[in-house]
Amino acid sequence: MNLIMHELSIATSIIKTTENEVDISIGEKVTEIILEIGKLSGVEIQSLHFVWELAAKNTVLEDSKITIFEPEGIAICAECDTEYKLEKIYDPCTKCNSPFKKIISGKELKIKKLIIN
Repeated sequence: MNLIMHELSIATSIIKTTENEVDISIGEKVTEIILEIGKLSGVEIQSLHFVWELAAKNTVLEDSKITIFEPEGIAICAECDTEYKLEKIYDPCTKCNSPFKKIISGKELKIKKLIIN
């Protein structure tokens, strides 16, 4: 239940941000929204889809098409400068096994595009 509540909170935040953008553009409705949600962001995509329709009901996003891109987790090792793929946020470097890194991709949670009518 907590997982669904987390995604419901995220959906609600996306909807509020979108409604502000629609107001600014003097639009009426969003026909399509494109999101970028990284694989390391902590968002469960299936749960977000599950709550989306309910959260978007009676908003500018009701009946809009939703597309979600999920960038892979990528890091650069702080010890040996190796760039490597992360499955989990705590994965060590694949070359030297160091836990120290700079995450360069995979933590995103962005609205990339809105199509507003």
